[in-house]
Amino acid sequence: MTHAIYTYQQLQHKSIARLKQIYSEIACTVEVADKRCKDSWITAIIAHQSTHPEQFISPASIPLTPIEISFYDHEYYAGDKLIAAITYDNDLTQPWVVMVNNKEIHRAATVMLCHRYICSHYKDGTLPVQEQNATDTNGNTENAIMCQIFNECQKYGFEIVGDGINGIIYNDEVKLGEVGYTEGSWWVVRAANTERVACQSALEAVWRLAVTQTQLLNRPFEMLTPMDGSSYGSINELLN
Repeated sequence: MTHAIYTYQQLQHKSIARLKQIYSEIACTVEVADKRCKDSWITAIIAHQSTHPEQFISPASIPLTPIEISFYDHEYYAGDKLIAAITYDNDLTQPWVVMVNNKEIHRAATVMLCHRYICSHYKDGTLPVQEQNATDTNGNTENAIMCQIFNECQKYGFEIVGDGINGIIYNDEVKLGEVGYTEGSWWVVRAANTERVACQSALEAVWRLAVTQTQLLNRPFEMLTPMDGSSYGSINELLN
């Protein structure tokens, strides 16, 4: 089992109780010189990470997946771990806010500036560590996935029946197929097929089901052009 690497600065912000928990989680074998001293726990954890690099992975090596909960709320995941969130308030000049552990860590004029902030600080390891709740993380991820699928289905009037990480899509009680998100990738399965087709987004996955009812069914997504229309419009129209 691999674990995320903690920096000295990150560990300094932990309580002794949390440091003891991390020590146990990573199966640290380095002796703690003074169990009453915070620095002793930190030194032991850092030493263990250095001695057993094969057990650890840099968080930044896992690609970030932004998930749009709504226009005003976004969550960023590395695998199934929540890394940060973006929300919106009524500030006149800098309404977009980056949140980690329900605390504001950055504020900007646009959501894109917040996106860049998260990506940049995640990559260089200076983004505060989001504490994970083992009982909540998966639930949050599933809700975000289902929200994206639901939002795309609404554009076509489709109905969705979901179980957390994937949804079965219907149109007038006719099953069109299934859309899901697993192992960091979106996919779609048409009702008349059993093969999963990889997609770049929930938008593309649901759009593929929409065009199953048109003559574009057998055309590869990558070969479609702005001139390729259907009763639901072209994919370029949807993306813009």
